[in-house]
Amino acid sequence: MKTNHVRAKLKRGEPSVGTWLTLPDVVAARLMARVGFDWLTVELEHTPVTFETAANSFAIVSACNVVPLARVPWNTGENIKRVLDTGAWGVVVPMVNSKAEAEAAVASTRYAPLGQRSIGGQMHAANFDTDPGTYYAKANDEILLVLMAEHVDAIERADEIMSVPGIDVIFIGPNDLHNSMGKAPAFDSEHKEFVDAVQHILKTARKRGIAAGIHVLDAAQAKRRIAEGFQFIAITSEAGMMLSKAQEIAGALGLGAGKADAKY
Repeated sequence: MKTNHVRAKLKRGEPSVGTWLTLPDVVAARLMARVGFDWLTVELEHTPVTFETAANSFAIVSACNVVPLARVPWNTGENIKRVLDTGAWGVVVPMVNSKAEAEAAVASTRYAPLGQRSIGGQMHAANFDTDPGTYYAKANDEILLVLMAEHVDAIERADEIMSVPGIDVIFIGPNDLHNSMGKAPAFDSEHKEFVDAVQHILKTARKRGIAAGIHVLDAAQAKRRIAEGFQFIAITSEAGMMLSKAQEIAGALGLGAGKADAKY
């Protein structure tokens, strides 16, 4: 059975960098899997990506020795079960704002005795190059669980959230976090409340032995966050990268406005 090398890197205290797949197209997944990122997260929360497209993307990504992850639409057992059973090597769970919500995410991600994930499927084992029996026995040691801290409630309850066993990463979603503070969505800012929240998550994660992660806009921000101690770094998305480069070229040629910021 393959080893989840991203989870292994994080356990060793090393940084791991990836990006989001937001386009509902397996061709994008196939191309991005050859760029060099450690992992790619198929975005199911804010995009028209279907479960079928996601499942095909997981297979393509894992075949390229890149770790396929999925951000589920919401923290429910059916969402988490479907992406794991169709081949994702881990889940990113949005808007986890309490200890109870963290416990629910762990229960849905881990097989007994650590959780309540149900048995079934073939595609999960295939993407790990193993048989279902081996997968069931070893999945708890390989599946990556990423919980998102993207609301002021999650910041306030960070210590109790991270006290739940079975969490690998606490991941800051800066756009929603800014929004919950009554500020304009942004990947980064100098607002004291945001800066303090980021440092609180980083400090609490260190205390709890959990990897801290954050979404950033570009390579410069990624390097800065890694230097600060963040390990799980998402750099924009494939669509964001495409638009950013296209806008750069159009602007250099004097075409269009060339002023729009590439976000997710």
